[in-house]
Amino acid sequence: MDVGADEFEQSLPLLQELVLGADFVGLDIEFTGLRSNLSGPQQISLFDLPSEWYVKTRQSVQQFTICQIGLSVFSSIQGEANKYIAHSCNFFLFPTTFGTLDSEFSFQASSVQFLNQYGFDYNKFLKNGIPYMNEEQEKKVKHNILTGNWRVRSSLDKDQIKVVIDEVTRWLDLAEEGDWMTLPGITGFQAFEVQLVLRQALPDIWTMLCDQGVVVKKVSRQQRWYLQNICERESCWKEKILLSARGFSVFFQMLVKARKPLVGHNMLMDLLHLHEKFFLPLPESYDQFKLNIHNLFPVLIDTKNVTKDIWKEMNFPRVSNLSEIYEVLSSDLNPTKSSGPVIIHSSKCAKYVETKYPHEAAYDAFLCGSVLLKVAHLLFYRAHSADSAPEPSFPLYLSVLAPYLNQVNLIRAGVPKINFSGPDHPGIRPPVLLLSVRCWPGLSEQQVYREFQNLCKFDVRRLTASQFLLLTNKFKDARSILKEYRGHPTLRVSLYRYWRHSPAVNCWLQVCSVVSTWALLAFILGRWSP
Repeated sequence: MDVGADEFEQSLPLLQELVLGADFVGLDIEFTGLRSNLSGPQQISLFDLPSEWYVKTRQSVQQFTICQIGLSVFSSIQGEANKYIAHSCNFFLFPTTFGTLDSEFSFQASSVQFLNQYGFDYNKFLKNGIPYMNEEQEKKVKHNILTGNWRVRSSLDKDQIKVVIDEVTRWLDLAEEGDWMTLPGITGFQAFEVQLVLRQALPDIWTMLCDQGVVVKKVSRQQRWYLQNICERESCWKEKILLSARGFSVFFQMLVKARKPLVGHNMLMDLLHLHEKFFLPLPESYDQFKLNIHNLFPVLIDTKNVTKDIWKEMNFPRVSNLSEIYEVLSSDLNPTKSSGPVIIHSSKCAKYVETKYPHEAAYDAFLCGSVLLKVAHLLFYRAHSADSAPEPSFPLYLSVLAPYLNQVNLIRAGVPKINFSGPDHPGIRPPVLLLSVRCWPGLSEQQVYREFQNLCKFDVRRLTASQFLLLTNKFKDARSILKEYRGHPTLRVSLYRYWRHSPAVNCWLQVCSVVSTWALLAFILGRWSP
């Protein structure tokens, strides 16, 4: 089901009912860009601590925006053992432009090409995207509306409003009291904006919202006062304006209050954007970001983290994306395929039954949820013998998933995952290699990278004038470099040992050596002095 601005408010009650009755919610998000083209020390590196990775990535999240959110709400079917129904929705989003609020964001050419390849509807994103704002923006807009310090900011809106006012003014000159006219094609929260401007500018009219657009009625000053102060409290009307301008943020708060497990695949960027776009601007502190996310979503499950952990152990074939993981788990290669959970689509998502829609957010959200159930079932039967296993249920699935809860995959950093419910734990990573250079003065990190790039992918960091650190994310690549450059006349590669090779440690040891030498010398001279 695709939901734009025109359908969103009408769909809210049903969406709330679905989320409150769900076992968990699958999530996927599409963006206008993924990562800024940073260079030098601002590039993401395998040497980065999670806090360093966060600082570098925060800038990209602030630069790009969300164009589509996919949610797949999974609910177990009462009376049918281990059977689930998935309600999947695509939400097209566009930042709120209301009053003084006017967001800026960038497009990344590669991301646009990628989404075009999979048929993304940019018209619906740009023309019918659901508005949204975070809590900081909401406070400013609410203050301006309720205090009357509200004004149209953008030149486009000013031009449109001017046309509307001119049209209504010309009509008023000929209209009699009780006559009405319709301004067609004005919907969503912009309809509130137009009404607010008209009511401020023209004291002898009243406005109403209908299916066809905004209705303008000519009234007397006395009737205007009565309608404004008796029939419709001004503060309530302004609250309706704010509610409409908040758009998808209203549903985000519903999702937060429901406290349902949130499931994604490689979902860290999704969480960063959820925080920035709907909650608060990303804090400078990495620890504060983790705490905020954990308070918003106490149970997170990253299917990338779960499947990566068990894939080799199950001898499944190598895969590169979510669709391939789903296909393997749905095939005969999965030893628990026949006894696994039955998953059906709701009637409004019938298109997903026969056809695949990769990288459509709702379809990918459905794949996330389905992969979770299939992997949980696999883990469940590994924990129980087939004869003594209880009837599977989602609470029992959660119990076997306990080691993976709130562990979110982290790409290209010093640890493989982030723990949102506690301190991050270092994972098993290939050793850091030390490159010592002879007879090659002025060698740069870029030159080192070009020297090794045909052998494997790795990151380079200068240690001293003639030494560099090399780090890859594959053990076989580290072994390959050590083997290939054994006995090389110019480039010597060895394992890096902090206590042996660190300049800081060497400096400290040299200082200690000098101090010890002087102390010993002073002691000897002191003994021999008369």
